[in-house]
Amino acid sequence: MKTFTEKVHDVVKKIPRGKVLTYTQVAAKAGNPKAVRAVGTIMSKNFNPDIPCHRVIRTDGKIGEYNRGGPKAKEEILRLEGFRPILKS
Repeated sequence: MKTFTEKVHDVVKKIPRGKVLTYTQVAAKAGNPKAVRAVGTIMSKNFNPDIPCHRVIRTDGKIGEYNRGGPKAKEEILRLEGFRPILKS
C-alpha cells in the first residue's frame, strides 16, 4: 500500500507541461482532501526533478513558494512551459 507521500508524488508526476493543479486538488486526487497542508510540506521537501512540484499552486491562484529558487523561479518555469494564469477580476 502506498504512503500518502507516494500518492502525492504520483499525482504531481502526471501534471502536464503548461498545466497546474492546486494543493487542494492534489490532496483530493491523492485520496485525502483535507491534507492540503501536508501536500505543501511534501512539495517543499521534493528535490526529485521527475516530480514537477512547480506545477502545484495555491488555491487562490497565487504561485506560492518554491524550494528551488522561490516564487519568481517557479513563475518563470511555469511561463516557459506555457502556463498562462486566468486573471481574476
